[in-house]
Amino acid sequence: MSAGTYTPRPGAAPLPRMIAAQTALETRMLLRNGEQLLLTVIIPTLLLVLFSAVDIVDTGAGASVDFLAPGVLALAVMSTAFTGQAIATGFERRYGVLKRLGASPLPRWALMTAKTLSVLVTEVLQIVLLTAIAFALGWSPEGNPLSVLLLLVLGTAAFSGLGLLMAGTLKAEATLAAANLVFLLLLVGGGIIVPLDKFPDAVQSVLGLLPVSALSEGLRDVLQHGASMPWAPAGILAVWAVLGLGTAAKFFRWE
Repeated sequence: MSAGTYTPRPGAAPLPRMIAAQTALETRMLLRNGEQLLLTVIIPTLLLVLFSAVDIVDTGAGASVDFLAPGVLALAVMSTAFTGQAIATGFERRYGVLKRLGASPLPRWALMTAKTLSVLVTEVLQIVLLTAIAFALGWSPEGNPLSVLLLLVLGTAAFSGLGLLMAGTLKAEATLAAANLVFLLLLVGGGIIVPLDKFPDAVQSVLGLLPVSALSEGLRDVLQHGASMPWAPAGILAVWAVLGLGTAAKFFRWE
């Protein structure tokens, strides 16, 4: 046996391996959190089943599930990319977790990349589950899957930016309260369950500019009405994504 066979080789792992390991850890932490599961899985599932089975809200012509399924998919993206990520990151910042991770060999941008990837993994699981339930309820989607994918990616970017901005600027308790309040307000006024045309005309124009309204209406245009690509909702989401991510990158505080 030659000398030096067991010589230690200290050093950081390759960057892709570090990002993959951090993504797996972030995903496990997200899925083990009871409050996060309530927001990301249970509430969207209950809303989809309840409002599809019981005629509570007038969703227009056609089956209720055809209107509700796209909106619930938008709600799933918002609950994970915005509400869940804001709360989790806010408390990690409060307890000094982000500060310690920022001093590790994992670069800060790679940490945020891992968080974003964990959000995407969780969203895939949500979408698969909600789509299966919607099909069981009689959903008949139309449209181009690539258009749906683009809208979901833009929505994820928009909500991630807003969630990180909130988590990186407010105290953890304020983030918890604000994120849950915004979730409830957008659930009611974001075109998810209640159609936007049920609101007064002056309010509709404002609500239509919200990211969750743009995402739910865009998905509905494709999946319910068979549109090729709803450019107006996509443009609104792109603007929110640029503003949210850019502002979060500028003002995010690690301590």
